[in-house]
Amino acid sequence: MMGQVDIMALAQSVADDMVSWRRDLHQFPELGLEIPQTSAYVQKVLDELGIPYHTLVNGNAIVGLIEGGHPGPVLAIRADMDGLPIAENTGLDFASTNGNMHACGHDGHTAILLGTAKLLQNMKNQLHGSIKLIFQPGEEYPGGAKPMLDEGAFKNPDVDHVIGLHAGSLDPMAPQGVIAYKAENFMASMDRFQIDILGKGSHGAYPETAHDPIATAGLMINGIQMIKSRMIKATEPVVVSITRVSGGYNQNIIPDKVELEGTVRTFNDDQRKFVHQELETMAKNIAQAMGADAEVTYDYKYPAVINDSDFTQRVVDALAKVFSSDQLYESLEPRMGGEDFAYYLQEVPGTFLFLNNPREIDGIFNGHHHEKFDMEEKYFYLGVAAFLTVSFDLLGEA
Repeated sequence: MMGQVDIMALAQSVADDMVSWRRDLHQFPELGLEIPQTSAYVQKVLDELGIPYHTLVNGNAIVGLIEGGHPGPVLAIRADMDGLPIAENTGLDFASTNGNMHACGHDGHTAILLGTAKLLQNMKNQLHGSIKLIFQPGEEYPGGAKPMLDEGAFKNPDVDHVIGLHAGSLDPMAPQGVIAYKAENFMASMDRFQIDILGKGSHGAYPETAHDPIATAGLMINGIQMIKSRMIKATEPVVVSITRVSGGYNQNIIPDKVELEGTVRTFNDDQRKFVHQELETMAKNIAQAMGADAEVTYDYKYPAVINDSDFTQRVVDALAKVFSSDQLYESLEPRMGGEDFAYYLQEVPGTFLFLNNPREIDGIFNGHHHEKFDMEEKYFYLGVAAFLTVSFDLLGEA
């Protein structure tokens, strides 16, 4: 740690700034890798703070650099910036009106990293090493982490460790106002599949003249559920969900085609490949039995978020010196949601944290990706305190 710095007081000192930044950003959420207004806003704040930066991914991603006054390791801290195509229904004074919504807390993530950056910039001469500020587009889709890495986000200077957090309530067992952590498996991989069932249409009154893709889809849906329940060990965390069924025209026509779409979640690349192969085999065999054909598209998306054990323990040990015991929470099980922070963890040792700060609307917390999602801003300072603690632990004077 750096001297006798009161980290919690420091973090509280930027609380108003974070609320202001978050509420500004909340009003104009943008999607995917094209977030020019959001990126321009963050660049403006970095300019005001005197923090140098450069852009990647066609100007939408930002890499800031706070160079310490002494040589040492490089810590990357990441925030995602994109929103979701959801019409907001929170009733907030600062609600979005552009048809999109920050329904997953990325506006808060960005504000927390800006607050951290403001404080670290003021103390940079005391740092033994450097801080890279990773402001990322496209986490929701199609994924901005890998393009940023491909364009050198972790180079010049080379990153040694990475940390990030997700606000809201990704671990529903965690109490309000805590930082949650877990070594190793933390969030699942996220893959997408589509099965096009190609049959032969006919009049609904004469099914014997058709190769019915709807009946085939019904058998296929049931069969796909057997992949997890009968082909994979019960203790293995694997999810195979069919989330879209599309086909047909009206009540008396058997269509030529039905589409199934879904997602696969696991923590093991071998399991990802196994599920992929079984989807191919099952789809084609069931379709053949029904006189139809099946085309399977399997997209390997985000890998699993696997926190480095040693680094996570170091982070927890450092946090325990600053946070009270009721402000830290060890998650008991991994979450099956995905996060492309996983790509950063494949490059360098790091850890991903949860800030549990759900806010109720109409008496309930409505969950991530919901039109009434919201967060308690009063806990943003805990995210800043966590980032400062790790920064001072790694880059403080030995």
